[in-house]
Amino acid sequence: MTQIHQADVIVVGAGIVGLAHALAVAKLGLKVVVFERNPYAVGASIRNFGMIWPIGQPYGELRDRALKSREIWLEVGAKAGFHLDRCGSLHLAYREDELQVIKEFIETTTQQEQETLALLTPEQVAEKTPAVITDGLLGALWSATEIIVDPREAIKKIPGFLSAEYNVEFKFGTVVTEISHPYLIAGGEKWQADRIFVCSGVDFETLYPDTFANSGMTKVKLQMMRTVPQPENWRAGVALCGGLTLTHYTSFAHCPSLAALKTRIETETPHFPEWGIHVMMSQNAAGELIIGDSHEYGLNPEPFDRVQINQYILDYLKKFAQVPELEITETWHGVYAKLPGKTEFITQPETGVTIINALSGAGMTLSFGLATEVVEKML
Repeated sequence: MTQIHQADVIVVGAGIVGLAHALAVAKLGLKVVVFERNPYAVGASIRNFGMIWPIGQPYGELRDRALKSREIWLEVGAKAGFHLDRCGSLHLAYREDELQVIKEFIETTTQQEQETLALLTPEQVAEKTPAVITDGLLGALWSATEIIVDPREAIKKIPGFLSAEYNVEFKFGTVVTEISHPYLIAGGEKWQADRIFVCSGVDFETLYPDTFANSGMTKVKLQMMRTVPQPENWRAGVALCGGLTLTHYTSFAHCPSLAALKTRIETETPHFPEWGIHVMMSQNAAGELIIGDSHEYGLNPEPFDRVQINQYILDYLKKFAQVPELEITETWHGVYAKLPGKTEFITQPETGVTIINALSGAGMTLSFGLATEVVEKML
């Protein structure tokens, strides 16, 4: 008779969504086993800025979820021993329409929310960071809530923390080939669990293909770059982004002047909306700058990166950032799942199985908070 291995909960996928759900379940004292098809997670969870970015989420449920995630990141970072920088962020305005959107955003926040926000003058920006070009700068939105981690470091260290702290068992290099609750086949072995969470990220065609085919989900390809470590321990001090970013995050969608800003960008620089480009910069503990990014949509993203897209990004960055060394040492693309018009895709294809996917590029910002909600509701 084939041996059947036992667990209370099985998680499929060791990216940030899977790790977040493993943590939320393990905190309840249940036995958790995580399966990851690769020797370590190599998908979208390590191919990003490492930004925990509450400022990008609209007020209400999503902002609250992001702030809950931030709390958990602080807890996990301290225990898992990876670098975590509570640096905050600046949205820089060099044009009047950009400044107007920032003003409208601040005016529509609550008094409590304004405690972490400020409209800074160019002189105040210069006091916060040496990385900003203040010539022509009209002002900037300061937010204190943003955190930077190195996603490559964090995603590799969190499993060790979960194993040591909560006895979570990880099966790396083990492919899940079949699920029929309460059973699961992985690496040729049969497992049984009360509940199974499928957090497979962009690899959504493999398990429950009919469910995903009918979901309306698509894929998003983004291009990014990494510089050499900055000389003499130079630090930017904050995460930076320009006016393009005001058009990207839904937190600014309610601002009346946003439509005019988008129209101006589409008229002056149509290549930015064509390739979904907005430009951000973060810095990791090694002093490397992470720069990006673009957004191309479709179920079969091209494996070939476009040099011109990276050049568009760098040219725009040079308009607001001054750094000692912009030598690029690595370029790559990431791919994540997205359900247009939604912030996540959660469904139960059969009793006892829950799919959590399509956090739409905000996995680092939202996963820990979302997992807390999902687990509290279901377990």
